[in-house]
Amino acid sequence: MRLFVSLLSLPNILLYSLPVAAFLIYVPYLVVAAERVKLAQSMDNPLEVFSRPRFYADKLPDYAKRANWAHQNAFESFMLYAPAAIMAYVTGQDGRNALLAVLAYLIARLMFAVFYMLNVAPLRSLMFGIGSFSIFSLYFMSCKTLWLQ
Repeated sequence: MRLFVSLLSLPNILLYSLPVAAFLIYVPYLVVAAERVKLAQSMDNPLEVFSRPRFYADKLPDYAKRANWAHQNAFESFMLYAPAAIMAYVTGQDGRNALLAVLAYLIARLMFAVFYMLNVAPLRSLMFGIGSFSIFSLYFMSCKTLWLQ
């Protein structure tokens, strides 16, 4: 039990959140991949869809196109989140606010992809804002710690 509790300490959660966030990049792409398989099954040369994926991107259904855009946006968000989480780890952030920022980011990014695919722009934008706020909260907490040393 003690090992389990130490594994779930906030510094460890900051590090564990990185592979989880990286995995979330590919969640919307699963929808794109499934639609590409369906598209390939309806073609004379099914392998062509996979050899020229950008050419056939316009032939995907609208929700799959949005899933692809959510996938691309996830890379941009991850590029900001990863250094923020590492910086929070290095500066020893172990408070409730850091945990809240990590969990809010992960949940917001998952819901961002869902709302993007469902084409619910206001909620998608809200999730984008929550995710961005979470990232910058981690940066702020880390910088505040460094400034007060």
